[in-house]
Amino acid sequence: MADHAPAVRRRPPLRRGLTRQALLLVLLIALAFGTAIYMSLRNPYQSPAARRPVEPLRMTLVPLAPQGAVPGAADTEALYAHSPAARYRVGAAGIPLPTYRRTAHFSDSQVFAALNNAKQYLVRSSLYPEVLTGQQVRPVRGLIDGDQLDQFDESFAHPAADGRHAPTGWLIRFDPARAELASDRIRVQGTLTAAETDASTLEVTADHTFVYALRPAGAEAGTPASLFTVRRELHFRFDRDNLRTNQLQLVVSFVQAGPLSCAEDSANRLRPLLAGQTAKEGGPAGTDPYATGGVPALCGVLAVSTQPKV
Repeated sequence: MADHAPAVRRRPPLRRGLTRQALLLVLLIALAFGTAIYMSLRNPYQSPAARRPVEPLRMTLVPLAPQGAVPGAADTEALYAHSPAARYRVGAAGIPLPTYRRTAHFSDSQVFAALNNAKQYLVRSSLYPEVLTGQQVRPVRGLIDGDQLDQFDESFAHPAADGRHAPTGWLIRFDPARAELASDRIRVQGTLTAAETDASTLEVTADHTFVYALRPAGAEAGTPASLFTVRRELHFRFDRDNLRTNQLQLVVSFVQAGPLSCAEDSANRLRPLLAGQTAKEGGPAGTDPYATGGVPALCGVLAVSTQPKV
């Protein structure tokens, strides 16, 4: 029996610690976890909780009163040709996008998106016939940041000349009982500029002059028309959420418009003075210096040089 091998084979000793497969699995899990943390830190879109608070829109409207009777003519093209708007482009062509480039924290495509969204706002709020006639506000509302919608809706539900709730601070619209468009070839000229204000915010400044040909509401085609000029300086703000959703924050609206009568309220709708009309006597509504949070009532004089020579 001594010549035979043992009846039971010896088992190899157990290896202590992790096997190669288990170690590889642990390494893969650690790598995936680290990658997830890194990507969350590098995420170009901030979470809603980290957003900068959205400021309410601050608006100013300055009516410009004519010094005499408003000139007019039946031929709207002749009116434009004999006015400072003679070389202005027609419609959206007068709002070209400027040359743009990336900033320290925003790419070329993000700067383009901000400029293009600002242009779309100008087109919808200043050129859409249904907006100008007061039939619609939805084309404009759809571009507004959700945190400003309460202010926007309150402005149209309860208009007020308080620097916060004037519909004419958000868009251009005329009193349909007084005036209508005599031509859809609205003249426009102005500039758009974009700049980075901090690592999470782009601001776009728009400064444009819009010139409309108007005639009395319901008038016949041959009725003399007149020109109405609106200069809008708007300041837009975009965070990364706005760029992702194609929305914007409108933070400043400064508007000069005429010919208007300073004695009339222009907060809700613009009530233009038309061909042959003169401004009513009386200045703007009184300003109460004791009222906190109010805005002064403003009025200007429309320069004679701005009127068409007819």
